[in-house]
Amino acid sequence: MAGVFPFDSCPWPPWTRLSPPTGTMLYDAPEVITLRTTRAMPAAVAALLLAVLLAAGRPAGAADLDEFASRRQALLREIERDVRDTAEHLNRRQLDARVMAAMAEVQRHEFVRTEDRDLAYENRPLPIGHGQTISQPYIVAVMTDLLEPAAGCRALEVGTGSGYQAAVLSRLCEQVYTIEIVEPLGRQARDRLARLGYRNVEVRIGDGYYGWPDAAPFDVIVVTAVAGHVPPPLLRQLKPGGRMVLPVGTPFTTQQLVLVRKRADGKVTTRQMLPVAFVPLTGGHD
Repeated sequence: MAGVFPFDSCPWPPWTRLSPPTGTMLYDAPEVITLRTTRAMPAAVAALLLAVLLAAGRPAGAADLDEFASRRQALLREIERDVRDTAEHLNRRQLDARVMAAMAEVQRHEFVRTEDRDLAYENRPLPIGHGQTISQPYIVAVMTDLLEPAAGCRALEVGTGSGYQAAVLSRLCEQVYTIEIVEPLGRQARDRLARLGYRNVEVRIGDGYYGWPDAAPFDVIVVTAVAGHVPPPLLRQLKPGGRMVLPVGTPFTTQQLVLVRKRADGKVTTRQMLPVAFVPLTGGHD
């Protein structure tokens, strides 16, 4: 339900002025923190029909036969450049090919307001109403990549927003559970994801700080709003060997994108990855 602010409204450039990651901290988990045609048919018509039939059964968000396809490809190239520019923070110069394929498949213009569709493939956040934003595509790609979602994984997202991050995760995980505290946004996202054919995403309206205990444990957890600490309920619901990515800090000031890993022995490590600016996690938990 949140995302980084447009850079021109940030109090600092998106990835400068802050020191590189400060290293790794260790905590105890309990306390802390995927035709046929006849010869008489014109070749061009046959090719189009074949493409449509091949797309049948896939979500509408997966079809590439749309007016925005070229813009989406341009956005992917921009994300690739941004990743190279921030390689010092991310410790990688390119993202996993599966993550980039998911970003290419999901049609972002389906997840923004009608009046913002022409802006959907600009590499920046956009308002979605109720004081919330759809995250910058670069940030969505980076957070997804840091999770390292494996085939068959179960994912939890805190902050559904318009459903864009959940849609991306749905291309990489077997099941996605996503929670939105703003009821109108949650209902809209549920209807949108169903309409677009994302059958492996379940939306719940509620306070994501407490996670989704009856669906836990999760292989990966992503939080799309900033909190002052890593929510202990989410740590408890993260599988040993699992990963969580979330912004930590103070709303509207300095924040860090944090990668949390739970080791097989239950110990938790955290690492600051990238300076970001997210809207606050609501619910009054700080």
